[in-house]
Amino acid sequence: MKTKIFNLIILDESGSMCTIQKQAVDGVNETLQTIAAAQKKYDNQEQFVTLVTFNGDAIHTLYQCMPIEQVEQLSYDQYQPNCATPLYDAMGQSLNGLRPKVAPDDRVLVTIVTDGEENASREYKGTAIRALVKELKDLGWVFVYIGANQDVEKVAGEMEIGNSLCFCASVTGMQEMNHRVDSRRERFYERVSRGVKDSVKENDSFFDDDF
Repeated sequence: MKTKIFNLIILDESGSMCTIQKQAVDGVNETLQTIAAAQKKYDNQEQFVTLVTFNGDAIHTLYQCMPIEQVEQLSYDQYQPNCATPLYDAMGQSLNGLRPKVAPDDRVLVTIVTDGEENASREYKGTAIRALVKELKDLGWVFVYIGANQDVEKVAGEMEIGNSLCFCASVTGMQEMNHRVDSRRERFYERVSRGVKDSVKENDSFFDDDF
């Protein structure tokens, strides 16, 4: 049987991301290529993608549990940074939207990328997001928080996320971050292919070089 892997990517589209718009789009497309390559490499995996972008105007779900072979590359027209950062709302809506589609034996990798902290949510508060993340981690979901211009480890910890990575919100910084995250993503898929499932360690050691 093939293992279904649900890749949820939550990407900040607030105004401050405009200086790295191209790198953000390129990074998503490189990630899609990494996911597609894993499906070709491992015949015991079935990859799905949900991509959510968010700003103060709207939260957009660009792909919803779409099989990777049907996913088209993200275009620059689809990603137009503007307004504020409703991070909690984007997380709450996308996590609760994905949850009914995930079976107990499926794997979920949630990646959150933002260059600023929460400042505009109306539906969800930090306490609700923390509780939701903890509940989903207990079900085996793996979370990764990637941030700039903030105390990334502290912010991630407040949301019950143990995997965090700080990046510089610049052209080079974004490129370096994308490369590191995709290399760790490849390692994750390799472990899944071998039947390794240790979500406790995955949620603390995703970026460790020896894992």
